Amino acid sequence: MISAALRSVLAKHPLGLTTKLFVAMVVVNIVLIGAMSLGARISFEHGFLGYLEQQDIKRLDASVAPLEAAYREHGSWAFLRANRHVWHQLMLPNPRTSLVDSNFPPPPIADLVGANLRFSLLDANGAYLSGNREIAAGAPRRPVVVDGKTVGWLVIVPVQEVTEAGDLRLQRTQRDASWALAVAAMLTAVMISLWIARALGLPLQRIARATHVLAGGDFQARIPVVSAGELGQLEADFNNLAQTLERNERVRAALFADISHELRTPLAVIRGEVEALEVGVREMSTEAMRSLSTEVARLNRLVDDLYQLSLSDVGALRYHFGLVDVAEAMEEVLSTIRRPLAEARIALTTDLPGEPCWVHGDERRLQQVFFNIFQNVLRYVPEGAAVQVRIRQDAARIHIDILDSGPGVPDTAHAALFDRFYRVEGSRSRSTGGAGLGLPICKSIMEAHRGAISAARAPQGGLWIAIQLPCPEETP
Repeated sequence: MISAALRSVLAKHPLGLTTKLFVAMVVVNIVLIGAMSLGARISFEHGFLGYLEQQDIKRLDASVAPLEAAYREHGSWAFLRANRHVWHQLMLPNPRTSLVDSNFPPPPIADLVGANLRFSLLDANGAYLSGNREIAAGAPRRPVVVDGKTVGWLVIVPVQEVTEAGDLRLQRTQRDASWALAVAAMLTAVMISLWIARALGLPLQRIARATHVLAGGDFQARIPVVSAGELGQLEADFNNLAQTLERNERVRAALFADISHELRTPLAVIRGEVEALEVGVREMSTEAMRSLSTEVARLNRLVDDLYQLSLSDVGALRYHFGLVDVAEAMEEVLSTIRRPLAEARIALTTDLPGEPCWVHGDERRLQQVFFNIFQNVLRYVPEGAAVQVRIRQDAARIHIDILDSGPGVPDTAHAALFDRFYRVEGSRSRSTGGAGLGLPICKSIMEAHRGAISAARAPQGGLWIAIQLPCPEETP
């Protein structure tokens, strides 16, 4: 019934983490200290009884000589039968005989007299003469020898429990000291357990509260990193997690805003064209159909790019890896792109190696990267400009550089070019520009190839796209 009531109280008012740690450590310490105290007490009692038995043997050995002298004087044991007090006088300790251990204080005479009540005297045939009548079968005994003849046996009853006053005092003192030490150890354990519980529990409580706030959608939750070791690392990791979630939330919000903005423009154009055709403001013609087709194609490209990025995010973008000659793959792309570049009056120069440049990759995806870059060249590089393509190889990597002569982008925008929907305002953001998804797709493909792609200012003043791919361990 008490346990049920306790469970009910704990269910309504659950213990905190610090309290649980404190209670657990206190219980463990109390059990350990109690077990150690009990073991020490049992060990002492057994050892003390053994010590008393050793003292009894010493008393037994020391008491034989007075009996031998008395028998030699009287010639028999008849004097003991006539006067029982003589027996007790003979059993008094001899001051000249050391009966106890030199490291242990000698007990009072009264205690020794009480101990000597356990002595018994038997004749040569084992018949009782004097002393304690309760003689155990295996009790320690010593022969009483006079003139080389055994005339009797001195027997002592073994110690069964501590009964003598001095021994009881010693046992009681030791027990009291043990209890005092146990209580002091328990109090010390309680204080240390409280300190450890607070040292461990308070940081965990801070992390638990911050995690609850984070789970509620507040990604600005942070905790101070004040602990050392694993707890400090946990606090730092929590802050990094919260920072990552906050950044991802901003990216997600910006992504949705950018997607809606990019979809709104072609949809608005298509809607305007259709409404104009419906009300008769504009007649159905080849030009009207071409305008609608252009916007639909633009919308289709946007949806396709978003689909490609979503596949990349979830790791579902398919790759067929194998040995690819990057120089040959680039030649195939250039054979397709030369005519559009010529029509746009953009001069093309190439610096390609005469021997294969092998990489471990997906040829179709690598060519997709090259096409995306050249599409940007066609969109943003003005007439009369130039573009240069070069491929070179060192011991570990293959370097692919595509440089144009303008108009270029600010240096601060180079890293942001690979962010989704990012487009530089100004001369490179003409109405013919895309949705800002081409370079992010290129970056995703490069990461899948364990490569890298970056942007910098070209020596000609335009944009320099640099691609690096690792060389394979084995080549044909």
